[in-house]
Amino acid sequence: MSFSQDAKTELCRVPLASRCCAEAELYGVLLYCNTFGAEEVKIVTEHRQFAARAEKLLKRAADLAPVFKSGGEGAAGSDKTKFTLSVTGPEKLKRLHQKYGYDAGRSLAHHINLAVIEEECCKAAFLRGALLAGGSITEPSKGYHLELATSHYNVSREVYSLLLDLGFKPRNTARNGNYVTYFKQSEAIEDLLTLLGAPVAAMRIMNAKVEKEISNKVNRRLNCDEANLDKMVNAAQEQLKAIRKLEEEGSFDSLSGKLKEAAMLRRDNPDLSLAQLAAMTRPAVTKSCLNHRLRKIMEIAYGNVEETKKQ
Repeated sequence: MSFSQDAKTELCRVPLASRCCAEAELYGVLLYCNTFGAEEVKIVTEHRQFAARAEKLLKRAADLAPVFKSGGEGAAGSDKTKFTLSVTGPEKLKRLHQKYGYDAGRSLAHHINLAVIEEECCKAAFLRGALLAGGSITEPSKGYHLELATSHYNVSREVYSLLLDLGFKPRNTARNGNYVTYFKQSEAIEDLLTLLGAPVAAMRIMNAKVEKEISNKVNRRLNCDEANLDKMVNAAQEQLKAIRKLEEEGSFDSLSGKLKEAAMLRRDNPDLSLAQLAAMTRPAVTKSCLNHRLRKIMEIAYGNVEETKKQ
């Protein structure tokens, strides 16, 4: 099951505590479902728990028993069952439309009836219904994206304003004939899911974000270590090159005792770091001190360090 489905399953467990919130949630479902028109209301979903909840909402909020069908193919390439809830018949539809302030005989250019979502709990319930019917959430390991898609332009704009009033900063776009309100900030998605009744899903996003941050830090550290290792290897190769040059020229034995010791340590231990070589000197010296001696050897071999780097 996908993260989006898991989050919706969690939302479906939120109790239908009050009639006003049930009416508000059903309203969100209707405005974001497949069809909310003058001749039919149709809710189509592959999510079994949401189908059952939508049926309860219609009975609790509108005293309607929808025609409930299951079967048929789900989305392309999916073997999931498709569930369809429909309400038809002039009397039933009239009652449902009037409940939310619509005159189906005149117009169904939907706007949000704000009288239905006056209370804060009803606003959350309305958005929960919208997410269940027309929402989707990206798997947190792949990215952060939550969206609400409806075919009603005015509804999309008004939901955008509603979210602004609740302290969120959503974005709007249009896609494939739908109007989409969406979030790409993980914190906003976490807060919205918590508000709507899915704190476990919100926590999964937080955990995924922590895992990503740890993974990024580890990768940065590995990259840094790799770069430092490359730098160390290149420096060691330059030092060995200078030492071999002095040996070929017969100048090696003329080095002072400390420089000769440093040269021999590097020549005999080409894979060790400066810190390891410094600990092997007698007496032990600091890494900086040994580095100074090796640079001096390179100056003697090449005349100056800058010339050495060009070789």
